This record gives sequence, structure tokens and C-alpha cells, in this order.
Amino acid sequence: MITAGEIAERIRTGRTTSREVTEHLLARIADGTEVNAVVEVRREHALAAADRADALVNESCGLGPLHGVPMTVKDCFDVAGMHTTWGNPAFAEYIADRDALVVERLQRAGAIVVGKSNVHTMLADFGQTVNEVYGRTNNPADLTRTVGGSSGGAAAALAAGHTCLEYGSDLVGSIRLPAAYCGVYGLKPTNGLVPQRGFQVPGTSYLPSELPNLSTIGPLARNAADLRIALRVTGGTETPPYSYTPSPPRHARLQDYRVGVVLDHPAAPVTSEVGAALSDLVDRIASSGAKIVDNWPTGVEPAQQAEEFGRQVELFFALHGGEPTELTVDQLLATERNRLAARTKWQQYFDDVDVFVCPTSFTVAFPHGSTAIDGRPYEAQAFWIAHAALTGHPALSIPIGRTSRGLPTAAQVIGPWHEDDTAISFAELLAD
Repeated sequence: MITAGEIAERIRTGRTTSREVTEHLLARIADGTEVNAVVEVRREHALAAADRADALVNESCGLGPLHGVPMTVKDCFDVAGMHTTWGNPAFAEYIADRDALVVERLQRAGAIVVGKSNVHTMLADFGQTVNEVYGRTNNPADLTRTVGGSSGGAAAALAAGHTCLEYGSDLVGSIRLPAAYCGVYGLKPTNGLVPQRGFQVPGTSYLPSELPNLSTIGPLARNAADLRIALRVTGGTETPPYSYTPSPPRHARLQDYRVGVVLDHPAAPVTSEVGAALSDLVDRIASSGAKIVDNWPTGVEPAQQAEEFGRQVELFFALHGGEPTELTVDQLLATERNRLAARTKWQQYFDDVDVFVCPTSFTVAFPHGSTAIDGRPYEAQAFWIAHAALTGHPALSIPIGRTSRGLPTAAQVIGPWHEDDTAISFAELLAD
């Protein structure tokens, strides 16, 4: 399918119009109800915005990198005049009166937000997307299977051609796991890079977090280049004038990359289908001339780091009004020291290695309602995404093929701290 960047270029050069693209997208959404990915649209607003975008092209005005591109955002971001439900019946009638900051920035770049994508109730599951407001989202590759969560509607909308670009959130892999199960690209940026005003439970006040080490918001797209575009127009300081100048990628050629690789672990052993796809991927990387570095970073014990991540999630929910933590002050301090020590070990690793490749999940998309997956516990989905979530490093899920049953397979690319474009560029070169 055509990408957001390609669509913007065609609109700018007059090869198509924003009106044509937007009408086509709205028709696909209307015809794709069996996927149930986009749960609210604002048709008239979108078409009027498309007409304005086309008028600006005709007037040769300055155009943004997403000029005239219709897109959707996850139903946890405020969009003025639209519902923000978080999949919770208690918020089913809540209508936002202003745009989230990330929505403001996307629109400033020329994007047209045509609708909202489905989420799991209160974003509280990484393996499925279902709620009492809008129902269940189904995987376009197999409607009987999950899309992951909680940004499942976002990933499914991209895979089904119901949007050109998406924005989601990632606490426990909620961008990366859906991207993996649906066969699209999903980026968890360096933590704190994209401000979160307007991404909050309805009726609560926005409080800028001094602990941005877990919850992150970021783009999902059909290719790596679109992730770069979306990140560049949304990243940066919260207060104006904001600016984001990304660190340039470390290399321009795939063969110049030094690639760390781990493809399996007893805590979440990969299925044969995932393992075969990952092995093929590493063979391709090696055949390009890139240097392969096997094993985890020195000093990293992955099972311990995954366990530490679980404690950090507990603290996150306690901080945001959930169950109070039972950890003592000394334990809290130890937890924070462990998090910072983990980040330091990974960053030292990236002194000599450019990117780290591992599974996004141990499995492909599994049937709806599963509580155990291929003999592994449901919670094992969190193992592979835990490490970048704990340390705050950028991480993206990339599609790497399909199984004999047509189900997407994926890998995860983790990059150095605040070098998101190194990971994105590696994924882009790998796809090329």
C-alpha cells in the first residue's frame, strides 16, 4: 500500500488531491466494519479540511510534510469535537474541547485527522483490543485472531488500509505488539521525546510527568520513512517554541552497521514460525556485510531486567491512581537505581554496537480469547518488549514476513538513547 510520505508528495505535485485520497479512505473505513479498527469518523470535517488543503496547493503556499494526508489517532488522544472514551462506558459520552498536543502538531504538519481507532478498555491489555463501547477489533490477516493491544485498532487500521498513518501509546508494548501482530511498523520513541498533553483519562488534569521512563507515545506506519516523518513533526519540548533536531543516523549503508542479535530466551521461547523468520532476517543482515554481534549486552541479565520492568509498571500505576505500592522506601530507591543501571549498561553497549535486533513477541497473532499461547503464559508477551521499556531506549517493531498461514512475523530493533533515527534508518535500509 502507498505510504503517507508518498501520498503527501503526490498531493503537493498535483498527481492526486487530498479530496480524492480522503474520500477513498472514508469509503474503505465504511466497507471494513468486520475489522472494526476505526470506531469514529468526522466525515464532513475531513472533507472540508481536504478541500482547504487542495486550495493551498493551488495557491503554492508553504506545505507541511504531511500536507493533505488523512490519518487516524488512538482513542486516548483528545481531538476537539470527538469522543475520547478510552474504551470505557463511563466516558462514552465525553467529547474533548481541545486537541492533544500531538494532534496539534500533526495537523500543523498538514495531516487531516479523520477519525479515532479502537483501544482496549483503559489501555489495560497488551494482547488484545476489546471494550464495551466499541467491541472487538479483528486482525485483517485472520479475523479470528487478535490485533494485540492496546493500540490494536491503530495497527489494524493501517494493515487494512483504513488509515495512512497512526499515533498510539506504548507502556507495555502497546505500539510494538499490535504492529507485530498486524504486520506494520510501530515505534516507541526515546522516552520523553514526544510530550503527552491531551493523552490522559477524561476528566483528569494533565500533569507533566517527571518519570517519563515507561509511558510513551509514538507513530505507527506502513514503512519506516513514515515513522521518521511523524516523529520529526511531533517530537520536541512541550512549550513553544518547540523544536526537535534528531541525531543523524550513524550509517547510510546497511553493511556499515554493527548489529547485536538475540533471537531466543527460555523466559519467552519463540515459536518455530517466529524463529524461522528471525533466522532468515539475520542471514539477510549478515549477507549485506553488516557485522553481527551475538548475545546480550555485558552485565545484562534479561530475566532480571524483565522482572524489574514489572516492578516499574507497578510503580507507574500507583503514581497514576492505581493500587498503592507495597514497596518500602528502600525498595523504591533500589528499583530506581536498577532502572538507571540498566540504562547505563545498554548505553555502554551502544558505544560499540549500533542497533540490537530481537523478537517483538515470541508468537504471531493468536486466536481471540487465548489465555495461554503455544504452551507459554499470556504474560510472556511482555518479555521481549520489557528491556527498551525499562531503559527508555527507542524501539520499533518491523514486519519481516508471513507464515504459511499468512500471519505477519516481526522483529524488534532497539537503538541508542536519543538516536531514534539510527534505528529507523536501519529498518529502512533493511526493507530496501
